[in-house]
Amino acid sequence: MMDHAHDLGAVREATERLLDAVGKLDDDAVAEPSRLPGWSRGHVLAHLSRNADALGNVLRGLPMYASSETRDADIAEGAPRPLAEQLADLRESADRLFATAAEPADWTRTVTLRNGVTDSASRVPFRRWIEVDVHHVDLDVGYELEDLPADFTTREIAFLAERFTGNPDVPATALTDEEGRTWSTGGGPQSALVTVQGTAAGLLGWLAGRRDGSALTVAGGPLPALPPL
Repeated sequence: MMDHAHDLGAVREATERLLDAVGKLDDDAVAEPSRLPGWSRGHVLAHLSRNADALGNVLRGLPMYASSETRDADIAEGAPRPLAEQLADLRESADRLFATAAEPADWTRTVTLRNGVTDSASRVPFRRWIEVDVHHVDLDVGYELEDLPADFTTREIAFLAERFTGNPDVPATALTDEEGRTWSTGGGPQSALVTVQGTAAGLLGWLAGRRDGSALTVAGGPLPALPPL
């Protein structure tokens, strides 16, 4: 069961980590490439700010984005801004989201996200936590998947494994981390089960499309190719 209050606290901590790391950059560094193909660090930062506003829209029962085109245009427009503007936008948009989340609400209600995806309102804070911490890694500023909070990593593995569960294009796959925790994903027949073992960070990196999975141990077939997120 989701604990939205706990996750909002975790988002605050992740946001402060992000702001502290970004605050050590300069304008030239913001313009440099991130780890996401075609995106500078400025693109990542602009996306994080607009995502905070978008999730605030979701909590208020509004469309997450006016359109995909508007989302992309806002990110492109915000990407080249200097560091001071990026930092101010990151903090102010985060504060707006926290203010919206503090309003009385039914956290058990169903909300609509991008592309018609629905979820419980109680999971919106965790979705924001994903955005902040995973994109912190994408910024390539010294924060790695191994640095993510352990409880976040295991929850995000479960979240992504659930996302691919039932997908006929992904073989039935059993995941095991270094501490013996297990997850399952995929939609193929159990008779063709693929087993994947590795560190929790390695499993998360592969599931999230941040690592190629070459450090994982695979049996029962090749490492499954995962659809884009």
